[in-house]
Amino acid sequence: MGKTNHQDLKLTQEEIHQLVNECPEAIRSYIQQLEGRIQRHAEIGLALSREKDMNQLLEMILVEAKQLSNADGGTLYMRTDDNRLRFEIMMTDSLNFHMGGTSGKEIPFYPVKLYKDDGSPNYNMIAAYVGLTGKTVNIKDAYEEEGFDFSGTKAFDAKTGYRSKSFLTVPLKNHENEIIGVLQLLNAQHPRTGETIPFSPDIQLLVEGLASQAAVAITNKNLIRDLEVLFESFIKLIATAIDAKSKYTGGHCERVPVITMMLADAVNKIQDGPFKDVHFSESEMYE
Repeated sequence: MGKTNHQDLKLTQEEIHQLVNECPEAIRSYIQQLEGRIQRHAEIGLALSREKDMNQLLEMILVEAKQLSNADGGTLYMRTDDNRLRFEIMMTDSLNFHMGGTSGKEIPFYPVKLYKDDGSPNYNMIAAYVGLTGKTVNIKDAYEEEGFDFSGTKAFDAKTGYRSKSFLTVPLKNHENEIIGVLQLLNAQHPRTGETIPFSPDIQLLVEGLASQAAVAITNKNLIRDLEVLFESFIKLIATAIDAKSKYTGGHCERVPVITMMLADAVNKIQDGPFKDVHFSESEMYE
């Protein structure tokens, strides 16, 4: 056995003492960060439940996930009836890149197929794998990963000069445990240095929690939309039946809502007089 270098041992002991002295501050800082994340998580849940516009809701999900994980970029996919993952929103802050959502820029990429042409699962694509299995995939470096096809990612990097490295891909599951979408985050950044780092297990848990809240919010929004469509169809059916009873009143039920909307719209435009302070919101106009 070789002899122990006492100078090295002394330095090691000094480093240990330094770590011990810094430990309380490190623990305090960690607890504060954790409290902040929990508080933010609760705020996000409330915000998601209140958002009524679907595009705004989907964008909020991605933006909040990026902020929660300090990720440079991300993509939100929604599952379609024909077993594909449709690109809804794409963002990369360092490239000033934003497509879909409220950006007004249409995403030109084809949806990701969950199944290949021969009917076999498309496990080569990371988003498809997560969309099929419901399992979160956390990758430290895409260029060192052999289990998935990152050829598209590498082509994007070659074209833009970007360096895609860490990936966190999480399923969006509704209350029935059905996978309705996939949330993918790109390049976690160190909060102080800005260096690209892997997504930590703590961050993964937070993002998975957010994805669960997001899936419930999306499902609720879709259910409300379906109920509104059903209600409108029911009202139209009743109106048609009433109008059909008399040739003199035919079309009356059809004309009333049109005239009512015209009156409400006119009131909204009034700037003086007794109705200047009266304004109908979008939901009130719908009612």
